[in-house]
Amino acid sequence: MTVPDALKKITVLTAASPVSLAELIPYGTIRRYQKGKHIFLERDTVSHFFCILEGIAALYKINSVDEKRGIFVLGSGAMLNEVILDGKPVSLNCEILKDATVLCLERNGFLNVCRKDFGLTKVVMDSMALKIRRLEHQLKNTSTNIRGDKRIASKLWKLSRDFGVCCGRGTEIDFDLTITYLAELLGSQRETVSRQVKLLTEQGLVIVGKSRFIIPDREKLQGYFREA
Repeated sequence: MTVPDALKKITVLTAASPVSLAELIPYGTIRRYQKGKHIFLERDTVSHFFCILEGIAALYKINSVDEKRGIFVLGSGAMLNEVILDGKPVSLNCEILKDATVLCLERNGFLNVCRKDFGLTKVVMDSMALKIRRLEHQLKNTSTNIRGDKRIASKLWKLSRDFGVCCGRGTEIDFDLTITYLAELLGSQRETVSRQVKLLTEQGLVIVGKSRFIIPDREKLQGYFREA
């Protein structure tokens, strides 16, 4: 894939004018990362914006007791680190969950193009605003008033929406997802999540394979976590 082709696949670049896209070409490179690798670590000084062309990446933090806490899981078209607009080190870790092809855009060159193209600047701002809204929603869902099994059902439904592929038994979440990593995404203990996933499987809402989750009926799962 060439850089001009890659630029057309990134959501935040959809509002860029043809002139801006042409100006971005010299600032772009394409890199490939294998599952388990990191693109950046918290507090790294990063000189590029990273955008996923293919694959899946997770943004997470390590808390005060060295536990991993998932923040976002992002796929094709997403920009990973808009936060470096302020020129400060990154505030999250970025790990590849599924082999990825990534467009890297040199920060200063990208900002130079943004100064001349408000449409491009606005879409980057919108991308940051969406992440803020998602964080606000996550904070609401951490309430102790929401049962753990419903939180898990909601998370699995969203992952099946964003990364689901049809299979013979329903919708499969198309990357390796263990009970441990699901617990990290939810900020819960593994043992607790394991018990609650078992509850969902006993009700036929979820099928768990080797590092894979299948949702037999997404509407039924949605109804489960939305019911009073």
